[in-house]
Amino acid sequence: MGAANSSSKSKGSSQKTIKDKTLSGVGNLIRLLPTGTVFLYQFLSPVLSNNGHCSKTINKYLTAILVGLCGLSCFFSTFTDSYVGDDSKTRYGIATSKGLWPSPESKSVDLPTYKLRFADFVQAFFAVIVFAALVLLDGNTVGCFYPASESTEKTLLQVLPPVVGAVSSVVFFLFPNKRHGIGYPASESSKDSNSGGEASTTKA
Repeated sequence: MGAANSSSKSKGSSQKTIKDKTLSGVGNLIRLLPTGTVFLYQFLSPVLSNNGHCSKTINKYLTAILVGLCGLSCFFSTFTDSYVGDDSKTRYGIATSKGLWPSPESKSVDLPTYKLRFADFVQAFFAVIVFAALVLLDGNTVGCFYPASESTEKTLLQVLPPVVGAVSSVVFFLFPNKRHGIGYPASESSKDSNSGGEASTTKA
C-alpha cells in the first residue's frame, strides 16, 4: 500500500515537473514577442476557432486571418523603436535606413543612430518563428486546422518550448535586441540609453 502511494506521488510529482517546465518554456517564448499581440491572440483564438472546433468554414478563415495578422505584427514591431524627446515624453517610430520615422527633431537624441541594422531582420525572422511555435502550442488553433492526438500534443508541449527557446536565445545573444518598440516593455535603462549622449553608443 505504501509502495503504491509512493509510486503515485512520484508520478504526480513527475507530471507536475513536466508541466512546470512547459509553462516556464512558454513564458520565456512569450517574452520575446510584443505583449499586446500575444494577449490579443490568446484572447481571440478560442473565440474565433470555436474553442478548437471549427465546425464552420468561417471559423477557419477567421483563425487564419488572426494568425496572419498577429504574425505580421510580431514582424513589424521588431522594426519599431522609442526614445525620450526634449519634452520628456516617450515617442515611437519606425526604423529606416536614415533613422526613425516619423520623428520630430530632438536636440537631446541623435536620431540617425536608430537606423536599420542587419540584426533587425534576424530578430524579425525569429520573432515570427517564436510566434509560430506559440501557435503550435495553442490547442485551439491546432485543433481547428490539424486536430492532433493527445500524445502528439504532449510531445509538442515538451519539446517545442525548450528547443525554440534555446535556438532563439543563441540568436538573440549573437544579435542582441537594443530596441524598445511598440508592444515591447520599455525599461528604465532603455530610457536612459535613449537620451543624451549615450544614444550614439548604444545604437551604434
